[in-house]
Amino acid sequence: MYGAGLEIFALTQIVSIMLCGFQQGFKPGIGMLRAILILGFVLGLAIIAVFSVRWLQPPDNGAVAIVLPACDLMGPPCEWETEAGLWSVSLQSIGDEGQGAEYRLTVSAPDTPERFIAVLRGESMYMGEYPIPLRRGDDGQYLAHFVAPLCTTAAEMVWRVDLQSGQQPLSESVPLKLVFQSEGH
Repeated sequence: MYGAGLEIFALTQIVSIMLCGFQQGFKPGIGMLRAILILGFVLGLAIIAVFSVRWLQPPDNGAVAIVLPACDLMGPPCEWETEAGLWSVSLQSIGDEGQGAEYRLTVSAPDTPERFIAVLRGESMYMGEYPIPLRRGDDGQYLAHFVAPLCTTAAEMVWRVDLQSGQQPLSESVPLKLVFQSEGH
């Protein structure tokens, strides 16, 4: 009789020992499932809100982004002074062979960097990186001939030239952003 007494006790609703969903006539499990889904959704939104702040922040490498003044290489030579001496970079267009404009890059550096290269990068649109080895000329200047890749979506393309010693950028030595504009066909 003890089992029957508990059922009667629970059905009289004097002291409720059953889940409220069963008392109100819901189908078993539907109310509980709905509550679990809502709780999971709210918890998911809270997690996204907390971590999205971290995901959207740029990485802090201790380096501060410095905006450098641009120098147009197609104009007069870009020059600057360092502790080692005077730097000068110039660019001349020397023709178009049908595959793009050919250029001659001339760099005068006060010291001799090891494995001196220039890296051509798209400034107005990323089109990859093109290393351009610089060779030492007879007069102590470094020279390179290269063809700027053609951009198929725009008639004009702005390129940036970054100087490097091997894999190390010479950003401390170059206080300018060296850029030029090439024109497509």
